[in-house]
Amino acid sequence: MSNAEQETNGAAGAPLTTKSKVLETSASMAQSFQPVKALCAHLNAFHVYASEPNRCVEANHYCAHINEDVRQCLIYDTPEPTAKLIGVEYMISAKLYKTLHATERKLWHSHVFEVKSGMLFMPGPEGLPTGIWEEAENKEMEDIVGLYGKTYHFWQVDRGDKLPLGEPQLMGSLTHEGQGGEALKAMWKERDEKFRISTEQKKEKREYIGVPEVHEGE
Repeated sequence: MSNAEQETNGAAGAPLTTKSKVLETSASMAQSFQPVKALCAHLNAFHVYASEPNRCVEANHYCAHINEDVRQCLIYDTPEPTAKLIGVEYMISAKLYKTLHATERKLWHSHVFEVKSGMLFMPGPEGLPTGIWEEAENKEMEDIVGLYGKTYHFWQVDRGDKLPLGEPQLMGSLTHEGQGGEALKAMWKERDEKFRISTEQKKEKREYIGVPEVHEGE
């Protein structure tokens, strides 16, 4: 069987050889990986295809701050070691969003519904009491609710692609109840069960978070 016919970790290709594993381990011990070490938050949510608003995919964001007004996130399909890097998202403050041209604004999305619905959350560490973690999570949500995101996915894992094929896809966020239909409801329920969380509980605990103005172009 050729490498092109093989599949490993959900992607086309052969398993790592012993040589590759040794080189990988050696490099990880010798190099600094400073940009990756700057990652400071893991966020989980669902993204929707801008061209197909009822088509959704789970997105695990690993984010870092460039400064107080700009964040950048690597998007993976799962939080597992073999996860695929499927996209990137940039987040900016409303202050910067308001400086964008109207045509550019159309590429960005609000995070208001994601935060207020309880859908966006930060997976917590094992063993930490839920109440303590949710307090920290809500502090993060207070900041994210006013940010705008620009997201592109390169790997359409939801349709079973074994490689990142085709053009990059502009993605959006959920903005209202009922979006995504029954398929999203099932995905959402499965996600909550997997992470052992309650979206409804998170929604209730975020009622105090104010709803910022969503500016024209969103």
